[in-house]
Amino acid sequence: MAKTVARYGRVDLLCIDELGTWNSTGTALNSSSRSSPNEEKNSVAIASNESFSDWTRTFTDPRLCAAIVDRLTFARNIIETGTDSYRLAQTRARAERAS
Repeated sequence: MAKTVARYGRVDLLCIDELGTWNSTGTALNSSSRSSPNEEKNSVAIASNESFSDWTRTFTDPRLCAAIVDRLTFARNIIETGTDSYRLAQTRARAERAS
């Protein structure tokens, strides 16, 4: 895992799509990589369908979850796009047109 953490620690922008699908390895990687000396130089973009309060489903240890949210949100820009899924809306619209 150290090689993986080192590799991700060298990128300028780390994009994580659907954070909720991570397992315990992802938790450890996230915690380790965000604790690196480059933490304040590198950028991270995370997409998640879960609000921060629901991240405890992915990161089941409440203290670890709080630490991850704290690290990821400190001096960062948070963009909330809403709760409605664009894909679901498109699927519903197609279904309505078909009926």
